[in-house]
Amino acid sequence: MRRRALGNALEVSAQGLGCMGMSEFYGTGDDAESEATIHLALDLGINFLDTADIYGPFTNEQLVGKAIRSRREEVVLATKFGIERRSDGSRVGVNGRPEYLRRACDASLQRLGIERIDLYYQHRVDKTIPVEETWGALKELVEAGKVANLGISEAAPETIRRAHSVHPIAAVQTEYSLWTRDPEVNGVLETTRELGIGFVAYSPLGRGFLTGKIASTDALEQGDFRRNNPRFDKENLGRNLAIVEILREMAQEKGVTPAQLALAWVLAQGEDVVPIPGTRRRTYLKENAAADDIRLEPEDLARLDETVPPGAAHGDRYADMSAVEL
Repeated sequence: MRRRALGNALEVSAQGLGCMGMSEFYGTGDDAESEATIHLALDLGINFLDTADIYGPFTNEQLVGKAIRSRREEVVLATKFGIERRSDGSRVGVNGRPEYLRRACDASLQRLGIERIDLYYQHRVDKTIPVEETWGALKELVEAGKVANLGISEAAPETIRRAHSVHPIAAVQTEYSLWTRDPEVNGVLETTRELGIGFVAYSPLGRGFLTGKIASTDALEQGDFRRNNPRFDKENLGRNLAIVEILREMAQEKGVTPAQLALAWVLAQGEDVVPIPGTRRRTYLKENAAADDIRLEPEDLARLDETVPPGAAHGDRYADMSAVEL
C-alpha cells in the first residue's frame, strides 16, 4: 500500500480503514471478524485506523484497542470527540467545551489502551462557543503529550482557518465520494490545500451504495441507519441508482468492481486525499485495498466528471444536517 502525507507530520497508508460499522449503524456486528479484518488491514499495509468515542457508543474504541494491542507500533490511530452520547446510546448533542473534551480524551485513551492518540478530531463543530476556545484546550492536550496531531470534521472553510490559527490542523475529515462532491464546491478542499492540511474522505463508497450491492433498503437490517437516510429512501434511491449504473458499466470495461472504481476516483483526486472506506469483513477489505493498484487515465476522470458531476445525487447526506457546517 502506498503512503500519503497528512499535513507536515503524519504519513499514512493511501487508504485507511473506517471502523465505525464494526460496532454500530450498519446492523449486527461480529467482533471476531472485525478484529480479523483489522489484522488483515495491517498485514496489507493499511496502517491508518479511524474510530470515535460515539461509535457503539464507546465499544468501537474498545474493539479497536483490543485488536491493535500487540501491534500498536504499526498503527496510526485516529479517534474523535464532540458528539456527546450516553452509555444507553441516547444523544446529548454537539459539545466542544474544554472541560468536556479533556474528559473525553482521557476516556478514549483508557478505552483504547494507549498513551497517546495519533490524530484527535473534533467530530463536529460546537456552534455555541468560539472554535478558538475548543482548540485552545486541544492545543493543551498536545502539549501534555496525550495527543500527537489534531483534526476537524465537517467544518466550513472559515472555521478551518480559525482553528488552524490556534494550532496546526493535520487533517480535515469530510464525506467525499462520487455522490458527495461538496468539498469541491464549498471551498473546503481549496482551503486545506492552501493551508497544507491533509484531507480524509469518509464514506468514499457512499455508505456502500456505490458498490452496486444495494438495490433496495428492504434487504438492510432493521437497525441499519441507512433505512432512515434521505438518499436511501424509495424515491431518491431509485434516482441514485443511475449513478451506480454508470459506475457498473465503466467498471466492467476496466475489469474492476464498481467499489474499486469509486475508490480509485477518490484516490485520483490528489496525493493529499486519503479515503477511509469502512468495512467489517475481510472479503470487502481485500476488494477495497486492490483499488490502490488502479490508475485512472485523464479521459476516465473526465468521463466520470461529466456523467457524475457535483450535485448528481438526490437527497441530503443526513436526515438532520444541522450539525454539518455548509
